[in-house]
Amino acid sequence: MILKIFLKELKDTLRDKRTLMMMIVIPVLIFPIILYITAGISNSFEKEAATKSIKIGFIGDAESAVIQEFMHMPKNLGKFDLEPYADQTTLEKDVKNDSLQMGLIVPNDYLENERSMKPVKCTVIYNATDLGISDRAEKYMELVEKNSEKKRYKALELDEEKLQPIVTEYKNIASKKEMIGKLAGGILPYVFIAFGFIGCMYPAIDLFTGEKERGTIETLLTTPVSRIQILIGKMAVVVLSGLLAATSALVGLFFAIKVMSLEGNAQIMDIVQSILTPGFVLMLFFLLFPLTVFFAGIMVPIAVYAKSFKEAQSIITPLNIAMVLPAMVGLFPGIELNIVTACIPVVNIVLSTKELIAGTLEPSLLFLSFGIMVALAMVAVFISYKRFDKETNVVL
Repeated sequence: MILKIFLKELKDTLRDKRTLMMMIVIPVLIFPIILYITAGISNSFEKEAATKSIKIGFIGDAESAVIQEFMHMPKNLGKFDLEPYADQTTLEKDVKNDSLQMGLIVPNDYLENERSMKPVKCTVIYNATDLGISDRAEKYMELVEKNSEKKRYKALELDEEKLQPIVTEYKNIASKKEMIGKLAGGILPYVFIAFGFIGCMYPAIDLFTGEKERGTIETLLTTPVSRIQILIGKMAVVVLSGLLAATSALVGLFFAIKVMSLEGNAQIMDIVQSILTPGFVLMLFFLLFPLTVFFAGIMVPIAVYAKSFKEAQSIITPLNIAMVLPAMVGLFPGIELNIVTACIPVVNIVLSTKELIAGTLEPSLLFLSFGIMVALAMVAVFISYKRFDKETNVVL
């Protein structure tokens, strides 16, 4: 009987175009669209910032080595025009109002310090809110400093290598899979939780509040089927809808990374493909199943209690924020899965998934996290049953 109710409700759910949009279409398309727009805008701004012609004002002797270096700056670092200024106040004012994009102050005693082999303090003025200017300023000055150092070494007849007693080599022993898991592994559970919750929401409202509004719940309750069987059949559809929406979001994310011509795309795809093995996917669903049941368990009592679709939606929608906020913990570096975090609902699943992606998940913490969520899911189902078994809640 549970299976018959499940298939009947699933058939009705799949006929609802709005539910299908929320379960499949939107999750699949959202990431390709977001990545395409983000990558396009970002590349456009970066290209414009790196190639646009800017104005640089300077104070100091035009014959000094610093200014001469700017006059012979390689063209691949971007075009610019040099303009002399008499005072610093005017220079800073023009940079502030964007008449100039960068200012350079070379001290008056530059030649004297250069002859006496003393360091020269040059000041670079820029507006950090102007996209790309700080990067260009750093590149210009790095080149000036490097060329000036070489000239001074040559003047002092020094071997540059002899002035560098230690050369440090850094070796990262963490695999790329671990790096992805620790630094960006929180994105995947965040996606699953956000879309899993949304995927559960519309079927939960439609299968309980919607039936009350349509007046079909009374007919269902007159059949020789127990309340618990009806509840389990309906909740199974809600859980399946949540898992389907989360899976669709994962497919959309995978498709976006594979198709979009992003920088480092091939390397990222190799790592993603090494992570998304059948074993990993099964373990991921193993973790997410009790979480989705928990979502369904907190939605069903609300849907049963609500008198209309609009009322149920207005109550359940804010809960999405309450569920997604803990999921954001996985995006923060330094927060690890331990005995304490394994006992915190939602957070434990997020951190377990993060560790699973990195390949560093401890079995004891996995089972503790899973056990906590199973216990909460059972409590949620019990509360749902008590609310559904109350006659005043299921009949308008």
